[in-house]
Amino acid sequence: MTVLTWSDDRVEQLKKLWEAGLSASQIAAELGNVTRNAVIGKVHRLGLSGRAKSPSSAAPRQRKARPAAQQMMRVSRPVSRGNTALAHAFELEMEPDPIAVDNVVPMSQRLSLLELNEATCHWPVGDPSSPEFFFCGGKALTGLPYCAHHSRIAYQPAADRRRQQPKQTR
Repeated sequence: MTVLTWSDDRVEQLKKLWEAGLSASQIAAELGNVTRNAVIGKVHRLGLSGRAKSPSSAAPRQRKARPAAQQMMRVSRPVSRGNTALAHAFELEMEPDPIAVDNVVPMSQRLSLLELNEATCHWPVGDPSSPEFFFCGGKALTGLPYCAHHSRIAYQPAADRRRQQPKQTR
């Protein structure tokens, strides 16, 4: 890496080129053996004034009018918050699953983690550190990891969640 020392002659040449309106890249090429960034740094350290913009760039440009065929049409979309990937699950009215109502899961349906597959409900029941912990194991809805009952619990529409604010305890 070579250290550039700015001689008085080079500084004077830099000032003249800067006042003439040359860009930092053009000045670097004119001076030779100096980078654009070195020119910018020296201009900054010398406190040289910013150059006035040319009259053509100072005036705002007129926008080109678009033909009527190219006009964009603004479409308002409903505002949705949260995970909406499974929003389609709410559009169907699902019949209650008699087996899983009130979180009562028959012993024969309960599964361990190793027994779960795509067709079974992955809803956890109980404390995972407890030996009584299990997964629902009911018939999962197509494309979802839960049965109908647990899908209604897991994927509530945002409007319903807002209405059911948790009770504050004091």
